[in-house]
Amino acid sequence: MAQISVNKLTFSYDGSADTVLEDISFHIDTDWKLGLIGRNGKGKTTLLNLLMGNYEYRGTITAGTRFDYFPYSPSRDDMEKTAEDLRGSWKPEAEQWQILLQMNLLGMDPECLYRPFRTLSQGERTRIMLAVLFAEGNEFLLIDEPTNHLDQESREIVKAFLAAKKGFILVSHDRDLLDAVCDHVLVLNRETVEVQAGNFSSWWENKERKDAFARAENEKHLREIGKLKTAADRSSRWADKSERSKIGFDPVKENDRSISTRSFIGAKTKKMQARVKSYERRLDREIEEKEGLLQDIEQVRDLKLMPLRFHKEVLVNADGLSLCYEKAGRVLFEGLRFQVRRGDRVILSGENGCGKSSLLKAVLRKLALLPEDDPAMELSERGILEVPSGLTVSFVSQDTSFLSGSLTDFCEARALDRSLFLAVLRQLDLGREQFVKKLGDFSEGQKKKVLIAASLVTPAHLYIWDEPLNYIDVFSRMQIEKLILDFCPTMLMVEHDVRFQEKTATKIIRL
Repeated sequence: MAQISVNKLTFSYDGSADTVLEDISFHIDTDWKLGLIGRNGKGKTTLLNLLMGNYEYRGTITAGTRFDYFPYSPSRDDMEKTAEDLRGSWKPEAEQWQILLQMNLLGMDPECLYRPFRTLSQGERTRIMLAVLFAEGNEFLLIDEPTNHLDQESREIVKAFLAAKKGFILVSHDRDLLDAVCDHVLVLNRETVEVQAGNFSSWWENKERKDAFARAENEKHLREIGKLKTAADRSSRWADKSERSKIGFDPVKENDRSISTRSFIGAKTKKMQARVKSYERRLDREIEEKEGLLQDIEQVRDLKLMPLRFHKEVLVNADGLSLCYEKAGRVLFEGLRFQVRRGDRVILSGENGCGKSSLLKAVLRKLALLPEDDPAMELSERGILEVPSGLTVSFVSQDTSFLSGSLTDFCEARALDRSLFLAVLRQLDLGREQFVKKLGDFSEGQKKKVLIAASLVTPAHLYIWDEPLNYIDVFSRMQIEKLILDFCPTMLMVEHDVRFQEKTATKIIRL
C-alpha cells in the first residue's frame, strides 16, 4: 500500500479566467476504492488528468505508483482495429491471458477481443476497456463515468466487477454504483475538499447532519450578533449623550449639579465607552465564528415546470408495434404494446441497441419533429403507433455534440425566453461566469444541463427525454426527481439510473 498526496494544487485552463481547482490538498491510500463526488464543472475529470500528468499545475502531487485512465480514446482509424491490436497502445505491459481473465469476470465472450472495435456495442466497448485497464495490477486506476450510455444489465455487470476490485478512483453520479463499489469518498465541495470512509449514502447522511448543525449554528450566531449590535448601539448613544453633558448646565433645571460633577460624568462616559469596545470585540468574535459555516452547503433550489394539459387522455398508443431498419436488415423489436396516458411517467428499459431511442424518435417523426437527416427517418414501422395531432412535445436528446456557439445563439435558435432560461441554468448550479463561454467549452454535464433547462422552460403536453441524466451530478439529479414528483408532467423517457426509476416512474416498459 502506498499513499498519494496532493498539496496546494491549483489549476486553470489557458485563456480561461476561471480557476478550476484552487489550493486543494488531500491524502489517499492506493488500496482504497474511492468515489469522487462533486458538482458538474468542479474539476473531477480535470483532477484525473492532472494525476495522469496531462497538464501543468501549481502545487505538488506525490505518488508512489503509476496511473492509468478509463476510458481509452480510440481514434477513427482505431475503430477498424481489434481490441487485441489496440492493447499494445492502451497497455503495452498487459499480456493477452490477463485481459482474457478480466473479460471472463465481466461475462464477455473472448471472441470480442478479435472483432473490429466499431462492431462492438457500447456495453461491450466499456467492458473490454475495463478488462484491459485491470489486466496489469501494479497501477492506481482512474475511472471516469464507466456506466454512461450503458443498459441496466451492463451496469450490473460493471458494478459487480468493480465491487470485487480495489485501488481506483471512480468518478460517477450513479448513486447505486457508488454505494455498491466504494469504501471511501473524495468530495470536491463548494469551497473545501474532504476525504471520508464509507460510500455515497453514508457520506450523504453525514453531510445532511453536518449541514443541519451548520445552519443551526449560523442562526444562533446571527441572533447573538443582532443582540450585540443593539446593545453596542444603545451604549454608544448613552456614552455620546453623557459626554455632551460634561460641559455647560442649566442651574435652574439642574439645581443639584455643580462644576465638580464633571469628573464623575467623565468617569461614567469612559465606563460606557469601554462597554461599547467590549461589545465590538464580542461582535467581531461572533462574526469570525460564523464565517465559513455555510461555505459547503449545497443550496439546492426547487425547479419549476409548466406542463400543458392535453384534451385527450391517451397521448401515445402502441399496439403490435414493430420497428426495423430494412436497409440494414435489422429488426429492433416486434409486437410492442403500451400507452402513455395523461400524467404517466413511462420509462423505457432494455439492452443497448434494442430500440429505445429509436422508439422515441418514431414518436417525434409522427409529429414531424425529426430532422430529415436523422437516421431514424429510415425506420420501417409495422403495427399501430398513434400520436394525436396538436400535441406539443419537449425533447431532450442524449447527444450533446451538436451544441455550439453562445447561450444567446442557443436561445434565439429555439425561441426561448433568455432571462428565464438563464435563471433555470442558475438553479441547476451553472455559474454566471459560464454564461459568456462557448457551449463547446462546457463540460458534458453542463451541456446536458443546457438541454434540460431548455426543456423546462418549454411548456409541453409531453416531455420526451433520452438518457437525460448522463453526466449530470448527484445534486441536480435529486433536483430533477423532486421537480417531476412536484409537477407530475406526462413523460416518456429512457433512463438507466435505478434510483431515478424507482422514484419517478409510474410505468417501466421493458423492450
